[in-house]
Amino acid sequence: MTNSVGRALSSFKTGAITTQFLSKSKPFHSPSRNYTKVATRPIRSTQAPRAFKSPRFSSQLRCYHSRFHAPLPTHEYTNSQTAILSAALKHVPDHGFTKQALMLGARDMGFLDVSIQLFSRQEMDLILFWLASRRGLLRSKVENGLFEGKELAVEEKIKSLVLERLRMNNEIIHRWQDALARMSLPSNIPLSISELHSLSSDILHLAGDASIDASWYTKRLSLSTVYASSEVVMTQDSSSGFKYTEEFVERRFQDNSTIGSKIGGVKSYLGFMAGTAVGLGRSWGLKI
Repeated sequence: MTNSVGRALSSFKTGAITTQFLSKSKPFHSPSRNYTKVATRPIRSTQAPRAFKSPRFSSQLRCYHSRFHAPLPTHEYTNSQTAILSAALKHVPDHGFTKQALMLGARDMGFLDVSIQLFSRQEMDLILFWLASRRGLLRSKVENGLFEGKELAVEEKIKSLVLERLRMNNEIIHRWQDALARMSLPSNIPLSISELHSLSSDILHLAGDASIDASWYTKRLSLSTVYASSEVVMTQDSSSGFKYTEEFVERRFQDNSTIGSKIGGVKSYLGFMAGTAVGLGRSWGLKI
């Protein structure tokens, strides 16, 4: 009897010690059982420390709506950049659309030569500014009464605006072939074509074209082709007052007068555009 009690007490103590030992020991994992570890410390935040955040990416917004078609980069400029570019255009007849012209423009406005680093595309920025500023000048001419007192059809206004825009190239036309060569670089082609379409859109609007169907896009593409090819002809025109270029424009408008009636509807337009989009760039002298 005494031996039985002793063995029971011994077994009880051993079990208590074992239980106490297990309660203090770390949990272990068994292949046949799952044990849940109770958290005894605050859970660490999964948010990255501020010191490791990159402001370049955290502040950048995605502006495009499709992962396949990102928007074209804008070419809007600050006041300082606009001042430098405006001054640089005065040096284009002598130095072309070059870094030298940009540098001289910066000096004229009281900036250091290193200021041209403000322009990521440099020479291309100067070309784009020329194109955009001429569009603005063309718009101003219409607003200031270019067609005032004249009863002209829409097509006649379009032709008049094309010729007016070409005349703005008189002082820099001997530098324009070099500009076209730079615009032909693969990274510059999308911006160049976009600017050309912007000019055509402006001309159609200023001429009073009120088309709201697919024919408007057809007209814009046709007008872009006419203007681009006329500009290339102008770079090789040695006639007095660029008379040969004006005659070329007249012929092109006669050839394209029936395009709108030949091509109608979205489906036909898409087929037309697919066949001539590359040709449009080539008409402008772009190497594509």
